[in-house]
Amino acid sequence: MTGRVPARERAAWRLIDSGQLLLIATAGLFVVVAVTQVAAVGLRQPNVAIIFGVLIALGELFRMVMPGNREVAPVAAAGAMGYALLVGVGPEGAPPGAPLGVVAAEHSALQVVAVTAVGMLVGSLPHLALGRVPRPDAMARRLFTVALTALCFRPMLVLGLAWYLLLAVMGVVVIAACFTDMLIAATIRAEAVRARFGITLRDEADATMALCAATGATAMLIAVATTAMGEAALLIFTVPILVTQFAFRRYAGIRATYLETVRSLSRVTEVGGYVEAGHSGRVARLAVAMGRELGMAEEELLELEYAALMHDIGQLSLGDPIPGGATVLASPAEQRRITELGAEVIKETGVLDRVAYIVRLSSHPYRTGREPAGDSGERPIPPPLASRVIKAANAYDDLVGDSADRDRGAAVLERLRLDSAAEYDPAVVEALSRVVDRRPRQ
Repeated sequence: MTGRVPARERAAWRLIDSGQLLLIATAGLFVVVAVTQVAAVGLRQPNVAIIFGVLIALGELFRMVMPGNREVAPVAAAGAMGYALLVGVGPEGAPPGAPLGVVAAEHSALQVVAVTAVGMLVGSLPHLALGRVPRPDAMARRLFTVALTALCFRPMLVLGLAWYLLLAVMGVVVIAACFTDMLIAATIRAEAVRARFGITLRDEADATMALCAATGATAMLIAVATTAMGEAALLIFTVPILVTQFAFRRYAGIRATYLETVRSLSRVTEVGGYVEAGHSGRVARLAVAMGRELGMAEEELLELEYAALMHDIGQLSLGDPIPGGATVLASPAEQRRITELGAEVIKETGVLDRVAYIVRLSSHPYRTGREPAGDSGERPIPPPLASRVIKAANAYDDLVGDSADRDRGAAVLERLRLDSAAEYDPAVVEALSRVVDRRPRQ
């Protein structure tokens, strides 16, 4: 697993689409303007700037990758947003008896951008030294969010707002920054994975809402506490986001371990000669692409990928392997037996019951499948969408394999369309057709 990471990270620089390029260029423009302005007027309150810069650098050093290949640096984000929201440093910064928030810190919004950019660069240097190239779009998005926070909040300080109004403004700005970050991430992801914007926005909200809330709340705590207590507050109020980060890191590690375990398990059928080499991986890639076409959410796509990787695991129970491992050529009863046995194997894990259910029904016909319907007996209902997707993807790869012959692929798609009266979901077959058509010609 670790051996493949540098290659993926290097590829991040080569696979930048137009939306990512625009974001990176915008963030770069912010940095150039900010550094120029700070160089011209000088660094205000350098001790404070250095402390926050170090915190941002440490946060970048301990950045992590969440499920869905999302690179995040919550400690750096909280530190940078806290610096953007900073009102003062210590009680000596305000006159006696003055309420919290009357005296503004001296640094400007552009200084916030400059300090954040330098901190991010310094924190990335150890990663670069080890060959771990950062995600340019992720760094640009973090910088853009901080810039938006600073540009919206710091001008408010000259209005002399009461402390409770200032806190309300902080909350509104943080919420707006988080929502903007999700909008940008969803837009980029929609273009990258060819999914509908509404689906990717929902996925981003589900995946990052909790971490975004923790980061924003910690940023506000840092800003308010530093104003009241001085620099020592940074050490106290950075702890909650550190705990949250370690919890998310552990969760991401468990998800990654599950996927690697499933991938290893899926190769057993290939090593044993039950299916063609690469079959499970090709079916999984097809299925996930089809799921995106059909509007499946990210959590559903993960279950779909697990099930697609292990859909043929039941073939290990066969005394005589099916020629070429093509289950589409087996009898319906044999197909049903293979998926039933595979589902039983998957259920033994104790944590993939939903995946087992998908695999079990992946051999069922679209229009004639029957499942219990409670006290009313049995009624015809289609298998779940994930099962229908795997059924079509498996049939296509069984008949096409790793061939790049587009005429052969077109003939197989036509065969699946002709079987749509009973076996295959017509909408799923059309999604498969669109996915196949987007493949580069060879």
